[in-house]
Amino acid sequence: MRFLTTPTTDLTYNDVFLVPSMSRVTSRFDVDLSPADGTGSTIPVVAANMTAVTGRRMTETMARRGGLGILPQDIPLDVIAEVTAWVKQRSPRWETPVVLGRTSTVHDALGIMHKRPHGLVVVVDEDGGYEGLVLEADCRDVDRFTQLGDLARGDGPQFQEEDVPADGDTAALRSVYETMAQARVSAAPVLRGRTVAGLVTRQGLVRSTIYTPSVDARGRLRVGAAVGINGDVGEKAARLLEAGVDVLVVDTAHGHQVKAMEAVAAVRALNPQVPVVAGNVVTGDGVRDLVSAGADIVKVGVGPGAMCTTRMMTAVGRPQFSAVVECAEAAADLGAHVWADGGVKHPRDVALALAAGASQVMVGSWFAGTHEGPGEITVDAAGRAYKESFGMASARAVRHRTIGEDRFSRARKALFEEGISNSTMYLDPQRPGVEDLLDHITSGVRSSMTYAGAASLPQFSSRAVVGIQSQSGYDEGRPRSESWS
Repeated sequence: MRFLTTPTTDLTYNDVFLVPSMSRVTSRFDVDLSPADGTGSTIPVVAANMTAVTGRRMTETMARRGGLGILPQDIPLDVIAEVTAWVKQRSPRWETPVVLGRTSTVHDALGIMHKRPHGLVVVVDEDGGYEGLVLEADCRDVDRFTQLGDLARGDGPQFQEEDVPADGDTAALRSVYETMAQARVSAAPVLRGRTVAGLVTRQGLVRSTIYTPSVDARGRLRVGAAVGINGDVGEKAARLLEAGVDVLVVDTAHGHQVKAMEAVAAVRALNPQVPVVAGNVVTGDGVRDLVSAGADIVKVGVGPGAMCTTRMMTAVGRPQFSAVVECAEAAADLGAHVWADGGVKHPRDVALALAAGASQVMVGSWFAGTHEGPGEITVDAAGRAYKESFGMASARAVRHRTIGEDRFSRARKALFEEGISNSTMYLDPQRPGVEDLLDHITSGVRSSMTYAGAASLPQFSSRAVVGIQSQSGYDEGRPRSESWS
C-alpha cells in the first residue's frame, strides 16, 4: 500500500479512500478472498469473541461461508467443548434446521423459528421421520396450542443427500434451485432416508456457488476460541485444543504487557498445531513483542469498537487505519500477520483494513443484530426487531466473567467499567442474517480489489493506493435517501 499524499496525522477509516488503478481483473468473481495467515478461512472476515456476537449458530454459519467465529473466553470450557463438537457435526453443504415433533404446538414453533433466517420449522414424527415444514405464515390466525402435525406441509420438494451436490457444482446446484423455484418454495429438506439431514434454501444454493466452506483436514467446519491471560492459561489452552478448536486467541484489552507475553509463551509451549492469535496492540513494538512470545497473528485495535468506551475513559488507543498500517508492516517483516479488530461499519472499512495489510477483519456489533447472534430477538413499540449487545469490558460482561469470585472481589472489579452494558442492535430488514451481511461485505471487497487491479489479498495490500480526505470528502461519497427537492 502507498499513500497518495503523505499523512501528517494518524488516520481512521473515514479519513481515507482508495484510488482506482489500472486493472486487468475483469470480474469480481476472479478475485481470491482467501487469507494467507494459515487459519484455513476462505473469506477474510472473523466474528469477534464477544458474548453478544459469537455462539454456536454464528460459528457454524461463518465457517460454512468461509469465515471464522471465535468463541469468547468467558464461556465455560465444558460448554466450548460441547459447542465445538456440535459445530463440527454440522454439514458444510446445507443449513441446520429447527426441528420439532408433530405434537409440538404453534406456540413452541413461534418461540424458536426466529433462530434461523429462513423462518420455519421442520416437523418430524415419533421416529424422527420427516413429516413436513411449518412456516411462520402457517401459524397466523390459528390457536396457539394447535399441533404442528396438523399444519405441516409435506407436499413440497424433498431431496436426498445424494441429490444435493457438493459446493461449487454450479450446474447441479442450479438444477436443485430450479426445482424449488418451479414449486414456489424458498426452502426444502435434505433427507437421509426419512431422517432430516439438513435444509437447503434457494439463496443458500446460490451462495454455495460463491463461497467455499472453512473446513479442517477432516472436512469439518472450523471453530476458533479465546482464552484470557489470567489463571492457568496453559491448562485452559490445552483443554481448548483437546476440544478440537482450530484457532486459539489469547485475548486481553492491553496486549502489550508482560502478562500477555507470558500467556502467549505458555500457549506456544504446548506446541499447538493451530494458529495462535494474540492481542490487542496498536504499535509495531507491540506486534514484535507478541510475535517474539509465540504469536502467529496479532490483533490490532484499542478503542475503535462500537461497544468500547476505552478512549473516552482513558484516552488510550489509536485511530484504527494508522494502527493497522504500522502493525501490518511490522508483522510482515517477521513473517506474521495481523487481524484488524474493531471500527468497521461499512464494507469500505473492511476493504481499507485489508488494503492496509490486515489478513482478516474482526466484526463485532455489526453482527450482533442478526438472526445468528446469541441474543434473543425483542420487538420494540414500533414493531422493529432488535437484539441487545454489550462490550466485553462493560460492567455486564465483567459481572458474568467474575461470577465464580467472592462478592467483595466482584464489587471491586465492577468499578472498572470500560464498555457499554446495554446497546440496541436493530436487525436490518434487508440483511437480517449474518450471511446477508457477508454478501454485503464481500461484494464490496471484491469490487475494491478489481478497482485496485488485485486478484488476491496480498496483491491488494501491495497495489492499493490510499488518499486522505476531509469530512466533506467522506460525506460526498455517502448515498442520499432523498432527492434534491
